[in-house]
Amino acid sequence: MKATIALLPGDGIGPEIVTQARRVLEKVAQNYGHTFEMPEFPIGGNAIDSFGNPLPDQTLEACRKADAILLGAVGGPKWDDPSAKTRPEAGLLRIRKELGLFANLRPTKTWDELLDASPLKREIVGGTDILFVRELTGGIYFGESGRQAHQSGEQAWNTMIYSTGEIERVVRVAADAARKRRGKLTSVDKANVLEVSRLWRQVAQRVVSTEYPDLQYNVVLVDAMAMHLISKPREFDVVVTGNLFGDILTDEASMLPGSLGLLPSASIGSSGPGLFEPIHGSAPDIAGQNLANPLATILAAAMLLRQSLNLTAEADSIEAVVGSVLKDGHRTKDIAGSGSWIGTREMGDLIVNRLS
Repeated sequence: MKATIALLPGDGIGPEIVTQARRVLEKVAQNYGHTFEMPEFPIGGNAIDSFGNPLPDQTLEACRKADAILLGAVGGPKWDDPSAKTRPEAGLLRIRKELGLFANLRPTKTWDELLDASPLKREIVGGTDILFVRELTGGIYFGESGRQAHQSGEQAWNTMIYSTGEIERVVRVAADAARKRRGKLTSVDKANVLEVSRLWRQVAQRVVSTEYPDLQYNVVLVDAMAMHLISKPREFDVVVTGNLFGDILTDEASMLPGSLGLLPSASIGSSGPGLFEPIHGSAPDIAGQNLANPLATILAAAMLLRQSLNLTAEADSIEAVVGSVLKDGHRTKDIAGSGSWIGTREMGDLIVNRLS
């Protein structure tokens, strides 16, 4: 296969972790006879510094033409001024919207070798394997917002809006994924309070009952789901929800394995390239110090191979090697506890060498 993978290293530790993922993809291409072109483009804070725009036109056009996109991380204290004309995160929101990346897939899986790193007891968290499907281009993050004068000073508002079509398409993505996994689908909403959630529940129920009657389907209110994630996470398979609830719940769930450094994600649409990235931030406090955990980005590269390029065996090989490295006790600082640890480059070396 010949494929173009657009690399967006971004800010903070982004360039370091993308470099290691690139090395892994190069080794996979060598092992399986593929050709991957992997040009790099600016995004986020560094793009603001150079172009005054967190998503320059040349970056967006290159991503449109690519077969898949691998992102590092964006943001940092340098660009955190709330009064700034634009911020790094605006680049992420725009690329999702421009490329129609309406569904965020975030697997949350615990590793037996790292259960002691989880804040939860082993008997609660062991065996957790959840795929969150978060709607990504609608809801309150993209609704109308504003401020106006108020007798106390100011009044601000954000509007949560979802249409039937937006709900249908993301529920179908989740249901299709559930069919390939354990056949269980959970929809999360706040239908006891929000009219938007009442529509969400109505549409989701119709789609599943008419198109996916073979699935085991249930509905959970978002506040109850927040409790279930720390009391009985193993009971869930695929979870689908809106943009705001998905943002919060996936961050909560990211603590189940014990480290953000182990969790990848994918943002996909109905056509065009998918965008793959680790779920953690840019961690500017450790940037350039060879301390970052590259495994989430390497696992994101595996998701890229499977989801966008249909290279299942190649993706499996990466995930198997990551598992073997962890099983043998190799750790970066974030997951080492009081034990010994290795750096970003050394972890990359281990993965690449074992892929050989």
